[in-house]
Amino acid sequence: MRKNIKLTAAAAATAALALGLTACGTASDPGAQNDSGAKGDVSKALVVAASPTPHADILNYVKDNLAAKAGLKLEVKEFTDYVLPNTATQQGQVDANYFQHKPYLDDFNKKNKTTIVPVVDVHIEPLGLYSKKAKDVKDIKAGQTVAVPNDTTNEGRALALLADNGLITLKDGAGTDAKLSDIEDAKGLKFKELEAATLPRALNDVDAAVINGNYAIEADLKPASDSLVLEKAEDNPYANFLAVKDGNQDDPRVQKLAKLLNSPEVKKFIEDTYQGSVVSAIGAAK
Repeated sequence: MRKNIKLTAAAAATAALALGLTACGTASDPGAQNDSGAKGDVSKALVVAASPTPHADILNYVKDNLAAKAGLKLEVKEFTDYVLPNTATQQGQVDANYFQHKPYLDDFNKKNKTTIVPVVDVHIEPLGLYSKKAKDVKDIKAGQTVAVPNDTTNEGRALALLADNGLITLKDGAGTDAKLSDIEDAKGLKFKELEAATLPRALNDVDAAVINGNYAIEADLKPASDSLVLEKAEDNPYANFLAVKDGNQDDPRVQKLAKLLNSPEVKKFIEDTYQGSVVSAIGAAK
């Protein structure tokens, strides 16, 4: 039986307040003991914060099929936002997290003075453009509204996808942190910035939306077939990875999980389960 712990919106808000109040006391101590057990104690469960899909699904596959044989006790806590998993990891309320890519983590660490570090790449979730009104990217016309994620790295990623497909032109030098102000030619399009998790629900209110792969899957969208355009997986810098607070990389439980997440069994699970909507990054360079 799975023993996931799902945070409701109310619980998440309460947790965010509590974490914020304690942040100053522990952020500078990478070796602080985790609430989930003595640091590195292999007899204790490794508690990992994860987005529900596909991250928690992949972790639960490991938990149900691979962990016991490897001598690993694994507990999965599901979070539905992009802030609490890092905050909880920094504070030692969980041992690790699995939900994000490197550009997002770099931006988060810089803004929040956290010390989260990657351990091992696992998969890529291609970002896609979706619409309930248009059947082809060519149907997106001047005067229409496109919703994009409002966090720094995913907005830049979304704008790059739109530019790569001829919907906008970005200014020279606009990088992964591109903003709406970096659009040189919007070609008559209007833009609406929304929290990434809310974008699938916004599809009824806008002409199109750029949606992160995990949120698309949760909304029963199939990125490989339902998107108007989809980010390329080749040479993609947005691999999602297992991450820990700096200083905990060598925890033997973390190393066991890292090895399992890069196993042939997990690669096959990703390929069989997501049919191209989630792409294995096993063996990809960091």
